Amino acid sequence: SMAASKSDPFPGPAPIPKERVQKFKRKDKAKKPRHQHFKLRDMMKRSDEASEMSQKQAARFDLLLPEDAGFLEGDEDEDTCTISQEDIAEAVDITSGAKYFNLKLSQFGPYRVDYSKTGRHLLLGGRRGHVACIDWQSKHLMCEINVMESVNDVKWLHSEAMYAVAQKKWLYIYDSNGIELHCIRKFNDVLRMQFLPYHFLLATASATSFLQYLDVSVGKEVAAFCTKTGRLDVMCQNPHNAIIHLGHPNGTVTLWSPNQKEALVKMLCHQGGVRSVTVDKTGMYMVTSGLDKKLKVYDIRAFKPLKSYFLPAGASCLSLSQRGLLSAATGDVVQVYRDVWSAPVTKPYMAHRVRGSVWGLHFCPFEDVLGVGHGDGFTSMLVPGAGEPNFDGLDANPYRSAKQRQEWEVKALLEKIQPELISLDPTELGYVDRATFEQRHRDRVQALGYDPLAKEKFVPKYKKKGRSSAGAVERRKKQVAHEDQRDEIRKTVEDKMKMEKEIKERAQKKAALSNQKSALDRFKK
Repeated sequence: SMAASKSDPFPGPAPIPKERVQKFKRKDKAKKPRHQHFKLRDMMKRSDEASEMSQKQAARFDLLLPEDAGFLEGDEDEDTCTISQEDIAEAVDITSGAKYFNLKLSQFGPYRVDYSKTGRHLLLGGRRGHVACIDWQSKHLMCEINVMESVNDVKWLHSEAMYAVAQKKWLYIYDSNGIELHCIRKFNDVLRMQFLPYHFLLATASATSFLQYLDVSVGKEVAAFCTKTGRLDVMCQNPHNAIIHLGHPNGTVTLWSPNQKEALVKMLCHQGGVRSVTVDKTGMYMVTSGLDKKLKVYDIRAFKPLKSYFLPAGASCLSLSQRGLLSAATGDVVQVYRDVWSAPVTKPYMAHRVRGSVWGLHFCPFEDVLGVGHGDGFTSMLVPGAGEPNFDGLDANPYRSAKQRQEWEVKALLEKIQPELISLDPTELGYVDRATFEQRHRDRVQALGYDPLAKEKFVPKYKKKGRSSAGAVERRKKQVAHEDQRDEIRKTVEDKMKMEKEIKERAQKKAALSNQKSALDRFKK
């Protein structure tokens, strides 16, 4: 046919712009091992090919991502921080406008807040014992309880079916119907909590200076350290490498992993106590606020300060959104800043006054919403450009059904990362530890007296007339097996005998010297 005879005017796959491919780059190509490790070479080659293919695919599908992140833009000479929440709610569409609301809960406040990983569900914990779970978009109340004692912190666990509440004495786990599932008495006086979703670990910081890790998939305590730094009420996690950051009254911030009893890093950040710490999702920047009224931005990879801002009243709570907006609460005012690490910031991007002092701040994932827990209840603020507009449907899907959630949970449990793999640099896991391997090899050579990797193995010649049956081949291998080792062993045995002989001779000399008579012997009794 004519169509078949015509050559393709655009042969091969469609080209992708280099900068777009670079955006999805995962890792550098690994150095190929020597020729004899052919299995390893093959495996690494396949891994590189798969990585390259997924990089190209992601770059191709980038065009198809439907959503863009927006920002709030004022008119000429208009300051965006003067635009009120009511004005924004009126200007946007009905569904977005409904995301700005206030819950007046003045009886049991102030409130701590936490959004689930998908951003659908909200958990509120009042200082005086009121705990509530809400599907905040449909305003459906899932459960509401009063635990009849003070509440220090609340945290969702891996899914919206379970949450943890740090109460006056112990740590409690409840389900989404408000039924108490566990009371964990090993975790006492907990003040702050962080949940590490890919490790299924709940990290808790207590008033008695203990940092503890609970594996919620099996209900076991993984690690517990006494940090010896006093009351621990400032805590956050680095989402990139699951390291826990703790802030202390002496102005230091310490970094912890469950594998080490001592802090991995100690940074002196402020001249007064640290009031709040937060880390962005890429794991590059840490923002801290202290009693010295400073707000500081650090590059965590180099542990260097990048920017320092002076806030007249200081910031008590900090939170970073998925797209790098920073919210800071000073008393009853919540201020949101843009691009705090790239350019010097002179004024806030947005500001909003709530009723009562702020006790909890949390940006909602995948939504342009900031949840504020304060003395008079809860406020859901609209912050354009805060959330990541495109979600990964296999990781945190806000629209998943109950069946999809069950499937996701099974998969997540199968892919659970062991706590031993938490380290400051997660890319380290991809490298071969050559130094340790060489040391182990040297130790082995010393212990065995010969190098097991030195010579090629003996391969028996193939013989006919049934003389190369499996048993015969093994017998021939055994006959030759010790020949290589004999010389080495003989040499080490000879060396050993020589040393023993020398030691014996030395001992005899000593004895002979001590037996010699001396002119002074007559004075001995």
